[in-house]
Amino acid sequence: MKKKKVKIGLAPTRRNVFSVEDSLRYKALIEEKLKSWNIDFVNLDSLNKEGLLFDRLEAGRAAKIFTDAEVDAVFAPHVNFGTEDAVAKLAKEVNKPLLLWGPRDEAPLKDGSRLRDTQCGLFATSKILMRYGIPFSYIVNSRVDSPVFERGFKNFTAAARAANSFLKARIGQVSTRPGDFYTVIINEGELLERWGIETVPITLIDVEKGVLNMVKTDKRVKDEVDDFKARGVTFKDMDDDTVNRIAAMKLYLMDWAERENLSAIAFQCWDALQLALGIMPCFVDSELTAIGIPVACETDINGALTSILLQNASKVESPTFFCDLTIRHPENDNGELLWHCGPFPHELAKEKEKAFVGKHFILSSECPGTGNWEIKGGDITVSRFDGINGRYSLFMGHAKGSSGPFTLGTYVWIEVPDWPLWEEKLIYGPYIHHIVAVHDKAAYALYEATRFIQGLEPDPAQPAEEEIRAYLRGNDLE
Repeated sequence: MKKKKVKIGLAPTRRNVFSVEDSLRYKALIEEKLKSWNIDFVNLDSLNKEGLLFDRLEAGRAAKIFTDAEVDAVFAPHVNFGTEDAVAKLAKEVNKPLLLWGPRDEAPLKDGSRLRDTQCGLFATSKILMRYGIPFSYIVNSRVDSPVFERGFKNFTAAARAANSFLKARIGQVSTRPGDFYTVIINEGELLERWGIETVPITLIDVEKGVLNMVKTDKRVKDEVDDFKARGVTFKDMDDDTVNRIAAMKLYLMDWAERENLSAIAFQCWDALQLALGIMPCFVDSELTAIGIPVACETDINGALTSILLQNASKVESPTFFCDLTIRHPENDNGELLWHCGPFPHELAKEKEKAFVGKHFILSSECPGTGNWEIKGGDITVSRFDGINGRYSLFMGHAKGSSGPFTLGTYVWIEVPDWPLWEEKLIYGPYIHHIVAVHDKAAYALYEATRFIQGLEPDPAQPAEEEIRAYLRGNDLE
């Protein structure tokens, strides 16, 4: 899985009454810093001889430079006081996540004059952005080499990637929801009207026919099976025909996702599929998730949307995993089991030599295709997007992997600072037992991403909202 690189539209801004020379010096310092972080950016050097935004009449042309370059976000550093209305007009036209920041000023010169008054300009611009109805992220006024600036900038790029991936997402829906799962009922029209999110349906008959045809005619099926074996995937008590159907389903869904430009898939994984093909899709789900096409079980479209947000908010390449909040730890009051029938990516397995794909141990069909392995621990972010009565929120929290008893399926035990607090928040929120997790501390980027998704409220557990904001201010770096 390779995350999309965020392309930044760099719009350094100044005001005429302050030093042009110092503005250009800081423009160069900022560009040098972004290059050192390997940031893909487009500047305004073609706008005027300075490459700076200061003439409100040039805001439209600056916006066109960015839209033509298909930037994913805009960064408007105030290299002196800045021109607030030009920044607002530019941001309004580009309509992408916006970051506001300016380098901290030095002491006044010996004659008492000042070169920039950057902070003063930032206060002016923030007010005008609010008047224009433009959401933005802000990094505390700090020096170019400050770790506060680096933390804030990199968190913003992750937040922008997450928000952009959510807006206008396309979710492949395989069949209807399972009859017993009232919990995954959604308002499809509302998702489309609010955020441009589309569901792309396909029937199980289409999947059945496509998979069986692939088994007979597609040479890639054998290659896929060979790849399973080369990666050390163990299929327990399964004949070759069954493994071929599993490989063909993976290929069929990959082709469908590419053809329809899908962001994620929500799969009705039981029990009609077992009647049609005699397999569980759990291992296939894990394989698709591992390559960046996250799959949510039980036709959970909101779960698929959570996967998109978390996959893109994370700063690491490790894949997400779709889980049930299942049982509390039998001995640790702050422990919880994250589990599901087998969709956690095989690459996350803690001990691959013990991992195997086998039969379902709960469903009466006992069909094969479930993954069975404990995954590694470490830092884990847990999240859930959901809503009810037109109100939507995004639960988020940081956990640590912990030890716990063996169970079948794919699983990891986690520990949090105060599980009763989490449980209470989940019970009273619009959430269900399905959550998504990733090996990272991604709540900071998720929190910022909600700034750019109108109508989505952040709902942090631990760290709490004030702790997240303190982290982004860099309180722990002082």
